[in-house]
Amino acid sequence: MSSRPLVRLARVLLASLAACAFAALAQAQGLPAEVEAALARAKVPREALAVLLVDAQGNAAPRLSHRASAAMNPASVMKLVTTYAALDLLGPGYTWSTPVFLEGAVRDATLYGNVYLQGQGDPTLVLERLWLLLRRLQGMGVMSIAGDIVLDRSAFTLPPTDPARFDGEPLRPYNASADALLINYKSVVMTLAPERSSNLARIQFDPPLAGVQVQTSVPLLAGDCSDYRGALKADFSDPSRIRFGGGYPASCGEKTWPVAYADPASFSVRAVQGLWQEMGGKLAGAVRLGTVPAAVAAAKPAFELSSAPLAEVIREINKYSNNVMAQQLFLTLGRASALPDGTNGEGGEPLRSGSFEAARAVVQRWWKERISASDAPLLENGSGLSRQERISAQALARLLQVAYASPLMPELMASLPISGVDGTLRRVKSRAAGYAHLKTGSLGDVVAVAGYVHASGGRRLVLVALVNHANAKAARPAIDALVEWANQNN
Repeated sequence: MSSRPLVRLARVLLASLAACAFAALAQAQGLPAEVEAALARAKVPREALAVLLVDAQGNAAPRLSHRASAAMNPASVMKLVTTYAALDLLGPGYTWSTPVFLEGAVRDATLYGNVYLQGQGDPTLVLERLWLLLRRLQGMGVMSIAGDIVLDRSAFTLPPTDPARFDGEPLRPYNASADALLINYKSVVMTLAPERSSNLARIQFDPPLAGVQVQTSVPLLAGDCSDYRGALKADFSDPSRIRFGGGYPASCGEKTWPVAYADPASFSVRAVQGLWQEMGGKLAGAVRLGTVPAAVAAAKPAFELSSAPLAEVIREINKYSNNVMAQQLFLTLGRASALPDGTNGEGGEPLRSGSFEAARAVVQRWWKERISASDAPLLENGSGLSRQERISAQALARLLQVAYASPLMPELMASLPISGVDGTLRRVKSRAAGYAHLKTGSLGDVVAVAGYVHASGGRRLVLVALVNHANAKAARPAIDALVEWANQNN
C-alpha cells in the first residue's frame, strides 16, 4: 500500500486536532483587556455581551468567541438579514414600480375622469420623485382633473399602528409606519434659513400639505445653536396647523428638521393634493384613498414611475439605518416571493400577501434553505425597531460568511457604513477608520455591530458584537475597542 494516503490522512487528522485546539482556546480565552476595561467603566457585565470574530471565508476556528450562541436583541443589525435576503431572493437589479392609471378622456388639458396612483411598496417615493410623477402626468397634457386623484394602498396588508407605541416619540421619522404608497416617509421637512436683514428665520415646508396652516417665519435669536429645536418651541399637536412659540438662533445658519406628521393616516392625501396645487394643477374632485377598479387595472397603465435598483436602495437602508425603508423591503419579500400553496400563517390562517406575517414566513424559509437549518432569527418587522426580534452572534456571522462567498458580496458590503468615513459610523474616531464595514444597531438597551473588518495582516474577518443591558449605550467604547482589536491583532 502506498504511504501517500496515510500521509494525507495524518495531515487531515493533525489539521482537525489543531482546529479543535484553536476552537477550545478561542472559547476559553478572555475578552481583550481593553474590551474588559471598557465594559467595567460602562458598568456592563461581560455576560451582557455576545461576540464572535471569525475568518470571512469560514476556513478556521473562531479567533474570538464569547456567548456566541446566545439569542440577543440586535436592534438595527437585523437589517442585515432583510437586505441580504432581498438581494438573494429579488436580485440586486430589482425595482419597484408605481403605476398611474387614467380613467376617462383628456380634452383641452382636462381629464374627464379619475387618476389612480397604485402603490406597490416603493420605499423611495420621496418629494422629488412624487414631483416627477405629477410632472409626467402634466406632460401628458393633464393640467386639470374633473374627477378625483385616488391613492391605492392595497398592496400591503397592515395592522393599525400607533407611532408612539414603540418609545413614546410619535414625531420621530424613524417611527414612521410602512405603507404601500409611502410618500416622503410620512414626514415634513422644515428648512430654516436666517435672514438678518429682516431679523427673521424663514421656514419652508416640504412637501406642502393641503389644509395645513404653517408659520413661515420666526424671530432670530442671539446665542449658540446647541438646542435650536427647543428654542423654536414648536407645536405639532394640531394636524391642521404647525406653529412656533419661540425663535431661531442666527448662529445656526441653515438647518433642516424632518418631523413625522401628526396625522400619518392623512399624510399621503394632503401631500399629493398640496404638491399638485403648488405645481399649478387644478382638481374639481378630491384626493382620496381607494383602489383601482378591476376594469381600469385590466388596461395598461398610462405610465409607471420606477425606483432605483435594490443594490442602491439597500445603501440607504444600511448606511443610514432607515427603519421604514427596511420594513418596506421586508413586506415586499412577503409580496414578491412566492410561497407554497396552502402555507399557513402563525395563527393557522392563510398568509396574506404583503403582510408582515407573509414576510416572516418567506425569510424563515429562505434562512433554512440558504443559511442554516438552525439558528433562524426571530423576526417581527425586519428593521430591528423591535423589542421582540432576536438572533445570535453565531447566526449573524454565518449569514455574513455565506454572503461573503456569494456573487452578491460586493453589493452587501458596499451598503455597510465604513468606520470613520460615512453613514452611522461617520463620527467614530478609531485606529480602524476605513478598515471596517459594519452595520450598527442601537436601542435604549442595545448597542450592536456586525460586518467585515479588514485586519492589518491582510485577512478579511467577520465581526459580530451585541450588547443587551440597561447601560448598553455606555458600552460603545467596548464595541470600538473590539473593532480596533480585530483590525490590529489579526
